[in-house]
Amino acid sequence: MFNRSLKVTKSKLFVRRLLAAVFSSSLLIPNFVAQPVQAQVKEYCQLSSTAVKEKDNLRLAALRGNPDAQKRYQQILKQHAQEIKECRNRNWPQNLAIWLRLYPCDINPGLLDQIMDRIVNLGYNQVNLEVFYDGRVLLPAAANPTIWPSVIRTPGAEKADLLANAIKKGRQRGLKVYAWMYTINFGYSYAQRRDREGAIARNGKGQTSLYVVDNGTHVFIDPYNSQAKRDYYQMVQEVLRRRPDGLLFDYVRYPRQAGSDSIATKVTDLWLFSSATQEALFRRAQNNKGLDLIRRFLSKGYVTAADIAEVDQLYPQEGEALWQGRTLSAAQKSLLNPIDRQPLLQWDLWQLAVAHAMQGILDFVALASYPAQQQGIPAGAVFFPEGNQTLGQGYDSRLQPWDRFPSSLQWHPMAYATCGDASCIVAQIQRVLSMAKPGTQVIPALAGKWGASISNRPSLEAQMQALRQFAPQIKGVSHFAYSWQYPENDGDRKFCRNQ
Repeated sequence: MFNRSLKVTKSKLFVRRLLAAVFSSSLLIPNFVAQPVQAQVKEYCQLSSTAVKEKDNLRLAALRGNPDAQKRYQQILKQHAQEIKECRNRNWPQNLAIWLRLYPCDINPGLLDQIMDRIVNLGYNQVNLEVFYDGRVLLPAAANPTIWPSVIRTPGAEKADLLANAIKKGRQRGLKVYAWMYTINFGYSYAQRRDREGAIARNGKGQTSLYVVDNGTHVFIDPYNSQAKRDYYQMVQEVLRRRPDGLLFDYVRYPRQAGSDSIATKVTDLWLFSSATQEALFRRAQNNKGLDLIRRFLSKGYVTAADIAEVDQLYPQEGEALWQGRTLSAAQKSLLNPIDRQPLLQWDLWQLAVAHAMQGILDFVALASYPAQQQGIPAGAVFFPEGNQTLGQGYDSRLQPWDRFPSSLQWHPMAYATCGDASCIVAQIQRVLSMAKPGTQVIPALAGKWGASISNRPSLEAQMQALRQFAPQIKGVSHFAYSWQYPENDGDRKFCRNQ
């Protein structure tokens, strides 16, 4: 009796499992690929190797002109999109993105399909597509009214619109496609234009970023410059014409410098020495004394007691020097001797200079994100968690004021720390979460590779597990980058090998 009951129980269990497998996987199997019905989604919502191979075979057959394969390929794309959607809804994180750069060779038939299929295969439901980088924009050469050259300059491919095609093919697979673009970093091509020389940021040593960034391609602009703002705004509008699902602004900062220059400790370290930035700084003065002392501080890097005494004599009718944000306590107002007032004025002028530089970044990203927000398209800022640090009386040279980004923007902290395990990565995210206002979407970017450690970073699995344990409330994560998951494919595409 016991054995008979056990057999019945096992039979019922088998039926339940079979039904669960059938209803959890409604994959449409091509007639010529006979295999049993099976659940297609594995851990992290990644597709099984069988499903991946079947889809790839259909893609290749469709590319060779087989109409039946083409039909079945489109069916399997929809099926996989539904499976990934359901899996992501059930599992953490609900949104998983990967960062992708496309190359001119990707206009060749079948390549975008292969790339997007691989992204879906790994369980992603979003792709952050790089559309403006290194002074080039992912717009067709024949429809590019911006000041930057197109990524694709292949003769005969002037109308090729990789951005529009990538958005279309991504959506066919259930992927959201965000447009990822450099922001304050306009690229070397911009610096080559004589009519844009005034828009390039300069420090107090007479340098542009070409002198302080070793790869010679990064050119940072003056965020207060009207021409630079117009140029960028036009480019954002052209990208939005393709209706991406969101915009992501990267390089929302000043250049990262090396060695002792990585900490800004004096006014000459700051990127305040282009005309638009200086004019905007002078406008922050609220009386003549304030304006005079700002000018002296900017020209010398300091003010002396003699400077203060001279300014007092020049404007005897005014009280204390004032500018935006400067407030004085009663005790401070009682200081009459220029020698006693000098340390406070020196410090306040330094804080004004730093705040002014940072405000330029904030104003620029507000302008850049405005068209997207007007259209109801999400926008986000990409940043380094340490980019806003104070270091003694100095500041991280990037002057990246991400803690002051509005909560209306998505926050994408690049948690790229390396210490052999995930502890330092989690610490970076912890710092960001501690500064984020309630309601801010924090979407960490992790660097790594599935199934293997790389560059002293643990595998993506290990990073994801640590992040989930620490911050399960996070709903979105991104991975840098497609090129790290498929380095051979990325190299082949970059250099047009095996095309």
